[in-house]
Amino acid sequence: MRAIPLLTLLLSGWFVVPAHADEAQEWLTRLSQAEQQQSFQGTFVYERNGSFSTHNIWHRVQEGKVLERLLQLDGSAQEVVRIDGRTQCVSGSLVAGLGDAPDTSARALDSQKLKNWYDLAVIGKSRVAGRPAVIVSLTPRDQHRYGFELHLDRETGLPLKSLLLNEKGQLLERFQFTRLDTADVPTDHDLQATAECKPVVLEGDKASAVKTAQDWHSDWLPPGFELTASGAHKDPQTKAQVSSLMYDDGLARFSVFLEPLNGAAVTDTRTQLGPTVAVSRRLTTPKGEIMVTVVGEIPIGTAERIALSMRTDAATVKQ
Repeated sequence: MRAIPLLTLLLSGWFVVPAHADEAQEWLTRLSQAEQQQSFQGTFVYERNGSFSTHNIWHRVQEGKVLERLLQLDGSAQEVVRIDGRTQCVSGSLVAGLGDAPDTSARALDSQKLKNWYDLAVIGKSRVAGRPAVIVSLTPRDQHRYGFELHLDRETGLPLKSLLLNEKGQLLERFQFTRLDTADVPTDHDLQATAECKPVVLEGDKASAVKTAQDWHSDWLPPGFELTASGAHKDPQTKAQVSSLMYDDGLARFSVFLEPLNGAAVTDTRTQLGPTVAVSRRLTTPKGEIMVTVVGEIPIGTAERIALSMRTDAATVKQ
């Protein structure tokens, strides 16, 4: 389970300790290992844009595989089941931000890489869900990514609370356990999806994904972001082939979708919901007009600059 970002809340019992990047790196290494080695179950709350939702989670590590099931407890019983970070089935539309793309594997945190783009520090301690925690901050070194504050379980290294903050220190997203059990390993029954959880079927093939990566590139990317996945699928409504590219810096990520318009009338848009932005820009290419959409947990100005920087390798794109 990826640690989801959150903001600084003043809790009694905190104390400030000297910032120590090496110690922070050690805790991030523990976090990365914990999610790949530690089984657990619990309940957490998720806050975004002033809205809250509550979820149960079962996470089991067995024979090198990570099996995970999320069940939303508010409203309709929406759920998702994942194996090694890949979505197997979904019911309803789970809150955006809690589910990864279905074809994206979980990636371990690389603290050595992250320190190039974030200032890492241990800034104190807290207590979350009745468990002692260490607070690790990741402050971005530029304006192209958000800051994180992670409250990591002293015993296991698991994320008990995560805050995502903008450049003004305002809370964009919060994830926080209210109950965490690391003693009882989730059973097969706990991890069994309900009948409403529909299997995820991926369209397209590896050849299309490779071709996508070869046909498109960006003239500009924020420092540290690299292409980590690409793909192609057919839009069920327009029947057009949509190419996708995913980038990340080891922590933050965004996706770029490229869809031929085929004469359709569309307008440029830019929206933001909590930390997630979506910017769409129409570009003219030698192959016709393309709608480029950037979606991710990055500042909206950065997303817009990325959208306008997309190019085909065949020729220069004209705005």
